[in-house]
Amino acid sequence: MHRTAVLLILALSGSAPAGDSWEPVGLSGGGAMFSPAISPADPNRMMVHCDMGAAYLTSDGGRTWRMIPTTQLRSNTRCRPVFHPKDRNVIYSPEGRTIKVTRDGGERWTALSTLSAAPRGEVAVDPANPDVMFAGAEDGAFRSLDGGRTWKRCDGVKGAAVSFFVEPKRGWYVATEEGVWRSDDGAAYTEKCKGLPWRGLRGFAGASSAAEKRTILYCTIPSRETDGGFAGGIYRSLDRGETWESAVGKGLNVETKAFDQWAMGPVAQYYDVLAAGGRPGTVWAFNSNTGVPPPHHTAAYRSDDAGRTWRATFHPDPRYRPFNVEHDYTTTTVNQFYQDLPMAAINPADPDHVMQVDGGRCYVTRDGGKTWTAAHTRLAPGLKTPGRDLDWLCNGLVVTTTWNYYVDPFEPHRHYIAYTDIGFARSLDAGKTWRWWALEGRAPWGNTCYELAFDPQTPGKVWGAFSNVHDIPNGNIILNRHRSEGAGGICVSTDFAATWKSLQGGLPAAPATSVALDPRSPRGARTLYAGFFGRGVYKSADDGKTWVAKNKGLGAAENLRVCRVAVHADGTLFALVTARVEGRTFRPEGVGLYRSSNGGDSWECVTRSRPLLWPKDFTVDPKDSRVVYLGAADANGNEEGGLYRTADGGAAWKRLAREGPEHFGAYLHPKRPGWIYMTLTEGAPGAGLWLSKDGGATFAAIKGMPFNNAMRVAFDPKNEGTIYVTTFGGSVWRGPAE
Repeated sequence: MHRTAVLLILALSGSAPAGDSWEPVGLSGGGAMFSPAISPADPNRMMVHCDMGAAYLTSDGGRTWRMIPTTQLRSNTRCRPVFHPKDRNVIYSPEGRTIKVTRDGGERWTALSTLSAAPRGEVAVDPANPDVMFAGAEDGAFRSLDGGRTWKRCDGVKGAAVSFFVEPKRGWYVATEEGVWRSDDGAAYTEKCKGLPWRGLRGFAGASSAAEKRTILYCTIPSRETDGGFAGGIYRSLDRGETWESAVGKGLNVETKAFDQWAMGPVAQYYDVLAAGGRPGTVWAFNSNTGVPPPHHTAAYRSDDAGRTWRATFHPDPRYRPFNVEHDYTTTTVNQFYQDLPMAAINPADPDHVMQVDGGRCYVTRDGGKTWTAAHTRLAPGLKTPGRDLDWLCNGLVVTTTWNYYVDPFEPHRHYIAYTDIGFARSLDAGKTWRWWALEGRAPWGNTCYELAFDPQTPGKVWGAFSNVHDIPNGNIILNRHRSEGAGGICVSTDFAATWKSLQGGLPAAPATSVALDPRSPRGARTLYAGFFGRGVYKSADDGKTWVAKNKGLGAAENLRVCRVAVHADGTLFALVTARVEGRTFRPEGVGLYRSSNGGDSWECVTRSRPLLWPKDFTVDPKDSRVVYLGAADANGNEEGGLYRTADGGAAWKRLAREGPEHFGAYLHPKRPGWIYMTLTEGAPGAGLWLSKDGGATFAAIKGMPFNNAMRVAFDPKNEGTIYVTTFGGSVWRGPAE
């Protein structure tokens, strides 16, 4: 039985992980997927890459997936992998400049060779002679004649590679953004672009039929409005690339004006184009939309007459007819489909078998587009769609960041996950199945939930920190790859996080990253603290109804980037101000861990004796507020990343460990004294989860968890042998405590 299926059975039975077993927990899907591929030797085998570092394989057609351990293979979002045309167990996939291979169905991956340029577009195999392989590059392409062990540039090809096509016993084609090249001898390549009005190729495909004695090539180029009409889009060649003609036939979206405010642009753009399987007249094209309702939507067009006529096959929005796509937790909850730009793959042996992925979902058709199944999620057994409050299984395709995992302090069968991109989810059966939060009553800031705080005496009462800005305090935000300004706020729930109400009194319109409760404050008038990125710390003494800023001595005028607040049992308040980068330089102003002994009226810097430019998270020893653990990342070329501890309230700090450039934090096992879990996020050279059993004197890697971008560790109050690990891009993993 497939390993993921075994783990799924364990999850449904409620069994805790044993030995080195790790299983993903929570909703699957929900994050960006790229580089799909389908095996021609076994159509149930498919592969997907994620932008957060992991790649995934299915051997049952997308019903369940398993993450390839990142120590074996890291993802590549700019170059597709390829399955061997005849051997179902052989897959080639790029990692960095290296081409890796597995010969046992994905269990073990080894380096096959290294290219002299970064791979781009795809890796391809000649179906008639698998020793002949191609790999795209940023400028040109490479060919191998020995199964990928050595490579030589394709002479004459220029531009960033897009795709390849091998014409049986006749020709080899390379498409780049700058055009199409053909070789009739495998050595020299000649440009074949006559008839294309402009370049900028986005997609390329070809198919041949011995019975029909014909080969047809297809490509896509940018669409434009020209002389009041549609131009560009999809082209075909019926003469092996010698000439090209428009394949923008009847049925395609050729609008030149946006239909509504949700249009991706005024002119439909066509990206991936697919053909395969000895049927050259069958071609697929995947588009951006010009509006939400059909026929303006992202439609997965198909033609069976070489582009003379087209029909839309993908109808995912339940508000419109026809509707031919399996429901997922999004469409059942909000009753609409949020359109995104797809990336698609075709089974080289079957042009009716197509997979498409986007910023959160994976869909598969096996009947030529008549119906599409959701391969990124599965409804729990016994339930039917549509409906509300549906429970979903985790099928292993976990591609989303999680910030915190919680077990309800009053009802331990209730579990909660604070997510990026999909906000929040809860479980009513101890993590076996999951519910996405309801549309009515969710937080106004739906992208990210960072943290929860539970009332210690009132069951079901929870406060949450929400934001439309994600990834704080990791590299996308700190290094200015993503915007850091946006809305956010604090909400309260009184029904076990089923619904939320925003708290507005005095809070800023900024990303809320943290919320903490002073357990000494009276029931019904709790003292709460909230961290806001760029705005500092806010305090409420009336259960969250009104708030005031508490920033005297905290950070600096130019840096109040608070990413975490915490209150010790003795009342000591802590706040962490994280990094700020100007240009490429980390600035020291305001960065550090701060402490307040008077409820935030004044602050002192705890890291003054050991300045760190990029701290990420901290943990205070529950028995002694003078003992603090702090995770930090490298900055300005200085190797200051690591795990630090102070035992005297910050007078002195000691670096306990450094296992990579970006440490995140440390987490203390509540029932095993001296046990400290250490995590690393981006750039971890090996394991992202480490354990010390001797109070931090030594650490050993926990190697069983397949994903290495670990962030926080949570503990099961009923089973001290089980831990939950939140990750930067790989959901939550449940596994053994050692």
